[in-house]
Amino acid sequence: MAGCPKTGAPHSPKTAGYSRVTMCHMMLPQDTNPAGIVHGGVVMKHIDDAAGVVALRHTRCSVVTASIDRLDFHNPAFIGNLLSLKASLNLVGTSSMEVGVRVETEDLKTGEIRHTASAYLTFVALDDKFRPRPVPPLILETDEERRRNRQAQARRRVRLAEKSRETSCRTDPETCQTPPD
Repeated sequence: MAGCPKTGAPHSPKTAGYSRVTMCHMMLPQDTNPAGIVHGGVVMKHIDDAAGVVALRHTRCSVVTASIDRLDFHNPAFIGNLLSLKASLNLVGTSSMEVGVRVETEDLKTGEIRHTASAYLTFVALDDKFRPRPVPPLILETDEERRRNRQAQARRRVRLAEKSRETSCRTDPETCQTPPD
């Protein structure tokens, strides 16, 4: 991909604002069930797309979704609603990034806006051989960005601890106990 360094250090640091994106989609009949409610999978695809744009903008390299840490649905979206996805970078590691996405729906007839879903996704930047590669550092400019970064660091610690526990359970099932009810 053009602009992606082949080897060596990543591009210079970038702000969260540099890669932030808002994407909008009109919800059509093919996006919904027979009751006119938008399928969760349709919302999930749009979340992944918006988060992918943020990760790609930050790195200017190929990126892949490594995980969806959390996806919460709050209110339904309906046929005819405008789905708006606001995505921004929360945390940058060595080769991975956490992107937060807030989804809102607007009833275009009434102007009512509802919080539909929120999600946190981890993306990994890839080199030309599809191996993880370093990503540019993140510059945090606002108190809100610093708060999101702190929360993302906490989610990362939990994610890594859970991954370590799962690995331990696979390699030594005796160390893996189910907590009592």
